[in-house]
Amino acid sequence: MTPVALHSLIEVLAYFVGFRLFLRERRRLALPVLEDSDRSVWIGFGAILGAALGAKLGFWIEDPPSAFAQFPDWRHLLEGKTIVGALLGGLAGVEIAKRAIGARGSSGDAFALPLIVGIAIGRVGCFLAGLADHTFGNPTVLPWGIDFGDGIARHPTQLYEIVFLAALALLLHRRRDAFAQSGDRFRAFMVAYLAFRLLVDAIKPVPYAYFGFLSGIQLLCIAGLCYYCRDLPRLGRAMWARR
Repeated sequence: MTPVALHSLIEVLAYFVGFRLFLRERRRLALPVLEDSDRSVWIGFGAILGAALGAKLGFWIEDPPSAFAQFPDWRHLLEGKTIVGALLGGLAGVEIAKRAIGARGSSGDAFALPLIVGIAIGRVGCFLAGLADHTFGNPTVLPWGIDFGDGIARHPTQLYEIVFLAALALLLHRRRDAFAQSGDRFRAFMVAYLAFRLLVDAIKPVPYAYFGFLSGIQLLCIAGLCYYCRDLPRLGRAMWARR
């Protein structure tokens, strides 16, 4: 099996495990906004459609020369995707769907753990795919640098992300009773992940630099963090304050 095929297989596994965890979290948390099956379907549809569109838009922003190299061939535009774009697009899709059907209340807490686990599994596939996946870091002289096949030791940023997600899952679990509002666990996940990507993408190759030094992914992270800026003090107290 080729690394690309193995990556695709692991990606499917990530979607499957994430979906099963979402169903479990929906039952366990019994969120009022998800109690009605019809509303759940529409919210899920909004999340999926928004994530799909956001993933593509994120790729176009991250690497516009590559994305639009064969324009107007639309098939090439559909080739790439980004996790940050998918998260922000999914968030927008859920909010739009809830407004359209008149649903009130937060559904985010049911998505937090499934997203953490799904992304972590997917990053295993990214790591095994090596150079073909374009998720590796810059060259490094650190002893844990990994040669992905071109003779250059690089930051294994996929492994950094897996470790970060495992630590985040543990922290969210330990602080589960400290969140003041429904949906704060999901907001804490989003803020932590966007902040992590803003930092870790600084040691990744930048396919297209904005303002001379920022990647498109980092711009999306900044936009997402600005969206949550009014929640930051409350989330910070929940995550770090002594109980």
